[in-house]
Amino acid sequence: MDLRLYLVADPEFNGQRPLLEKVAAALQGGVTAVQLRAKRATPREILSLGEEVRRVARGMNAAFLVNDRPDLALALEADGVHVGPDDLPSPEARRLLPRPAILGVSASSVREAKEAEESGADYLGVGPVFTTMTKPDAGEPLGLSSFSEIASAVGIPVVGIGGITLENSASVIEAGAAGVATVSAILGAEDPEQAARALLRRVEQALVRRAGPPPNDR
Repeated sequence: MDLRLYLVADPEFNGQRPLLEKVAAALQGGVTAVQLRAKRATPREILSLGEEVRRVARGMNAAFLVNDRPDLALALEADGVHVGPDDLPSPEARRLLPRPAILGVSASSVREAKEAEESGADYLGVGPVFTTMTKPDAGEPLGLSSFSEIASAVGIPVVGIGGITLENSASVIEAGAAGVATVSAILGAEDPEQAARALLRRVEQALVRRAGPPPNDR
């Protein structure tokens, strides 16, 4: 799973253009994974919207995940599910969705991160790294130091989420992230395709810097 640029597609923060149109534009700009998060939608509404999001994501070879609901992820034949602290516990989610299905788990501490890894998580969404307005109940921001501590404590990829912008995205990668997740930096942009392209470029540059020069150049 390519986690470099992870879009949380949330209808509540979509603005005037249809969500599917913005998701398609973001995928054109380089988004590598899409999570459908629609907390106020009914299961029927999630299934209907999810079928369309899955179609455009698959068309661009991007992973498609469903937030919170392993049952709806199964029904939608999604690539996986992402669960948080108030959702179905990760061991039960893993039993419902055995590999090769992808299981993402939210974590905000080293303890939570290690427990998620031990219970079968394939990647972690760690945050909020910075102050975020798109999830008021996300808690106090971790900051880069705590984020780095969590990322270094586990052996699975970690995605930074919460207040991610073009300006701070590189610092999250430098702190140990495999990628960044965002809602408003892309969905709130006038041009989601260009916003995604710029974010991906910034992330890729930071990944290259973190890796350092090839061995024969050292």
